[in-house]
Amino acid sequence: MRSHSGSAAQVTNGRHTLGSWLASAAVVARASPMDTPPWHPSPIQTRTGIWTGIETHWARAHGRFLVMGVRPLQSVRSEPFQKSWIFLPRIMADKLTRIAIVNHDKCKPKKCRQECKKSCPVVRMGKLCIEVTPQCKIVWISETLCIGCGICIKKCPFGALSIVNLPSNLEKETTHRYCANAFKLHRLPIPRPGEVLGLVGTNGIGKSTALKILAGKQKPNLGKYDDPPDWQEILTYFRGSELQNYFTKILEDDLKAIIKPQYVDQIPKAAKGTVGSILDRKDETKTQAIVCQQLDLTHLRERNVEDLSGGELQRFACAVVCIQKADIFMFDEPSSYLDVKQRLKAAITIRSLINPDRYIIVVEHDLSVLDYLSDFICCLYGVPSAYGVVTMPFSVREGINIFLDGYVPTENLRFRDASLVFKVAETANEEEVKKMCMYKYPGMRKKMGEFELAIVAGEFTDSEIMVMLGENGTGKTTFIRMLAGRLKPDEGGEVPVLNVSYKPQKISPKSTGSVRQLLHEKIRDAYTHPQFVTDVMKPLQIENIIDQEVQTLSGGELQRVALALCLGKPADVYLIDEPSAYLDSEQRLMAARVVKRFILHAKKTAFVVEHDFIMATYLADRVIVFDGVPSKNTVANSPQTLLAGMNKFLSQLEITFRRDPNNYRPRINKLNSIKDVEQKKSGNYFFLDD
Repeated sequence: MRSHSGSAAQVTNGRHTLGSWLASAAVVARASPMDTPPWHPSPIQTRTGIWTGIETHWARAHGRFLVMGVRPLQSVRSEPFQKSWIFLPRIMADKLTRIAIVNHDKCKPKKCRQECKKSCPVVRMGKLCIEVTPQCKIVWISETLCIGCGICIKKCPFGALSIVNLPSNLEKETTHRYCANAFKLHRLPIPRPGEVLGLVGTNGIGKSTALKILAGKQKPNLGKYDDPPDWQEILTYFRGSELQNYFTKILEDDLKAIIKPQYVDQIPKAAKGTVGSILDRKDETKTQAIVCQQLDLTHLRERNVEDLSGGELQRFACAVVCIQKADIFMFDEPSSYLDVKQRLKAAITIRSLINPDRYIIVVEHDLSVLDYLSDFICCLYGVPSAYGVVTMPFSVREGINIFLDGYVPTENLRFRDASLVFKVAETANEEEVKKMCMYKYPGMRKKMGEFELAIVAGEFTDSEIMVMLGENGTGKTTFIRMLAGRLKPDEGGEVPVLNVSYKPQKISPKSTGSVRQLLHEKIRDAYTHPQFVTDVMKPLQIENIIDQEVQTLSGGELQRVALALCLGKPADVYLIDEPSAYLDSEQRLMAARVVKRFILHAKKTAFVVEHDFIMATYLADRVIVFDGVPSKNTVANSPQTLLAGMNKFLSQLEITFRRDPNNYRPRINKLNSIKDVEQKKSGNYFFLDD
């Protein structure tokens, strides 16, 4: 082989000249024709793109270089080809830490032809980068041998593989990894005694894993899943940080931890008996009466746990945790199913646990509640189901704004392309609304047992979203069923006959097949329609879970499928009951955008029951306020503009909101703070502009 002086070997593919790129980055030598194995076409992956105009002949690590034999593809050859050797500096490959993730649900070696292994250039060189046989349960990928070419990702028929590049400084900070090619958590949140730590991040980013480790229920393996370290090594690893003392106390059994689980609808399967009997059994602090009063549980003491609604189960679960003696209290999404008033009561109850010796950690996706509840915040970022990184603690406002902005200033790292900004809907003036009126409904009354609902006459138009604001038990669902003609009013005029599509609050999957079968059965025409795919399916990321069994879906995945099913059914009015339950903050905003865009394009009307205040203000064109005594006697007022309706609703709850100047998100004012007193005096409970 003789060295080729001058520029690098020119390999043209029509648009790019490989040589011009390689001239500065590599040494290229021309070779006389070599006796070599057959050519294998595969694109070369570089840091500036993929050159598909060349074929990799072979590749070998050689000192500081990665040596490749290449030639132009037949289709782009304009002259007799010359085989070339390319020497790529290996430093490029060493800078990035790479992790390979295999999705256990999607990888099915028995149903494919092991395309990942057959197409891997490293395997072709004779190294075991990918190991898989038809008898395997799952594929194994060597992260040290993988060169990150990305060919296996494209070849896998089930989309089960992903190769993720990590920032190189994280490799030394691995806290836990479940097994090979699985999720990896970097760093840990640092709780402080006497303060509430809030955790914010998307689903699948490691919040629940972090809670388990901090509760002492999961031993961190520092990434050494095949040879887990003992506690002495773990304590040495955390030496010099606040976590060393924390784990030492947990090991000496000085700290008892209790977790309020995320999925409260699973509680009736585990706990049998009446609410009162279970609370009596768990009451170690003798504070049951106060906690029950704060969380409105006193009237439910005689009821069986399996008869409780979602909101009642949530309050019951919070109460059971609060009345026990413990040093670490953990609440995983304590506001799901609760209305705005109950959310704040739950927040006040959790804050009443603060004690100089207690640690309190809360995971919450309702950002206004998290803001109200926490003393400081740790954000989690990364790639869901691949890896998660915990940031250092920030103040509440700064932490939430960092999460929404997608940029961590302390690490100079952007983890999301776009910032999340909460711009409020442009509300039409009353005069404009009158011109567009489409449907009118009369004043009605309905009595059901002890509960009586009075409805004030009103109207709604197409392409409009009505958000119904009211506490749980004020008759929001009853109102909708009457509009749909499912319930006949006791007195009042005729209701226009409308087709209604309904997404219930509680989603219990009965389907035994895959998501694709369910969609095909329920909304056959809609789920393949290009407009519906663009507006609903893609933003809700249904494609990622379409081949999974419905029974194995998580709460958030079920919620997204239920929303797609509801919007896919042809109807005049769409009733969506709590679309934000189990969704993370990003998904909530995305779900709100999906509903908004769909209603606009389909020229239909939506009635949404939503207790996440940020999502409600983002969605609402107009609001219907329900007031009165829940479960006894309530009134549904006629639709109002967003500002008037919000002011009326918040004045009932005696809560005031201000807006964050950075991203316009609503923030709850602390009770009796200067801002709170000022706004109450002027009657401005809710600000559109700050």
